[in-house]
Amino acid sequence: MKPLVPVAPGTRLALGVAFFVVFFAAWTGATLGGLVPKQFLADPLTMVRSGWTLLAQHGFLHDIGMTVWRVVGGFLIAAALAIPLGVLMGAYKPVEAFFEPFVSFSRYLPASAFIPLLILWAGIGEAQKLAVIFIGSFFQLVLMVAVSVGNTRRDLVEAAYTLGAQDRGVVARVLLPASAPEIAETLRMVLGWAWTYVIVAELIGASSGIGHMITDSQALLATDQIIFGILVIGLIGLVTDFAFKALNRTLFPWAQLSR
Repeated sequence: MKPLVPVAPGTRLALGVAFFVVFFAAWTGATLGGLVPKQFLADPLTMVRSGWTLLAQHGFLHDIGMTVWRVVGGFLIAAALAIPLGVLMGAYKPVEAFFEPFVSFSRYLPASAFIPLLILWAGIGEAQKLAVIFIGSFFQLVLMVAVSVGNTRRDLVEAAYTLGAQDRGVVARVLLPASAPEIAETLRMVLGWAWTYVIVAELIGASSGIGHMITDSQALLATDQIIFGILVIGLIGLVTDFAFKALNRTLFPWAQLSR
């Protein structure tokens, strides 16, 4: 095993599956073997049975749909505003000098700290939850997109000017294509963070969603349901992550060739 040497796709898949096998085997041994009390950690079989009950009898599919809708809605709003601003900041240094101090300051503010204010301003409806996701995603996206655009190779920019390109042409035909793969990777990463924000938003003042179910289960000490909710989030995130990677490979094949 050598540093930075890639592995074959089949080997990568086998290693990834092997980790989950080991993880669930250790979990099963610890819970069914009596090493951990069931009130603190349910075993996998109990968790699966409780999960099926939630899906079949308690409308958990509706909760999943509401959470996915909130994540997608808040994230798309943040991306629609953050990407243009990030491109402008990365391309034009005066714009960066104007916005960067505020964006850098704001990205350190925890989105969860705004929940009391957002409840005061927007109530406990969907606007409050979308706003939490927006705040948690927007400032991170802006700065990361700006860095991606600003890291474009200078020789490409100079070659474009030598060939007669204007400023807008350089942005549209050099900076954007060169940074697009990195921007797509940034979107993939920040989408994962958006899931943490939506669960925090749903823990307070929500009547539906995965976070709401987890809060209700906590009151009942139902660790099996809590674990099932957490695993559902992980599975949705894993599927989304693989879909993002596949889409990025399709849209930006030149980025794969350069690695």
